[in-house]
Amino acid sequence: MSNTQKPDTQDNPQTADTASVIKRVKNNFQESILTTRNCMDQLAPLITTAASHMINALLSDRKILICGNGGSAADAQHFSAELLNRFERERPGLPAISLTTDTSTLTSIANDYHFDDIFAKQVRALGQGGDILLGITTSGNSPNVVRAVEAAHERDMICITLNGRDGGELESALQGNDVNICVPGPSTARIQEVHGVIIHCLCDLIDYQLLGQG
Repeated sequence: MSNTQKPDTQDNPQTADTASVIKRVKNNFQESILTTRNCMDQLAPLITTAASHMINALLSDRKILICGNGGSAADAQHFSAELLNRFERERPGLPAISLTTDTSTLTSIANDYHFDDIFAKQVRALGQGGDILLGITTSGNSPNVVRAVEAAHERDMICITLNGRDGGELESALQGNDVNICVPGPSTARIQEVHGVIIHCLCDLIDYQLLGQG
């Protein structure tokens, strides 16, 4: 009888399946890179225009309101944090408000009215002419983001959207000088990854225009 024991796979992470798992991880990287590369030329001018609107608003003592659901809510908070605190260089904080963070406000509006109104009512209360609304959605079909855009138009605000797929209902709600930065493709994960790059591009352009070459 052999004394050789079969290795315990729980104690040995180098199982026979490791190669396929690593390949899957690399595939995710490759798909993300491909999605970003494929939409780069299309989106770069739109990002530049969006940044210009934001810079003009900030220089006019206006603010940026940001909204989104789920992962897009996290992106809204991410963007507001980069502006209110700092991005990659020291500078005074810039006025930006994520409409996704006040749970008392969100739940009271959803409870007393409708979840579709959670951002629109905040926009009507906080928004002023010349402010910017940044609406974030991977599908373009988030009713509360669409209603926020409609409310922003009532307040003479410019709307910028980080959108996805075919643009959905949100695209048809935009007008005038609004900017629709839409990432095509079926994967929510890939769209969100590009949204992250766009957010950093906007932050970089804002800092570049306000602070100069750095």
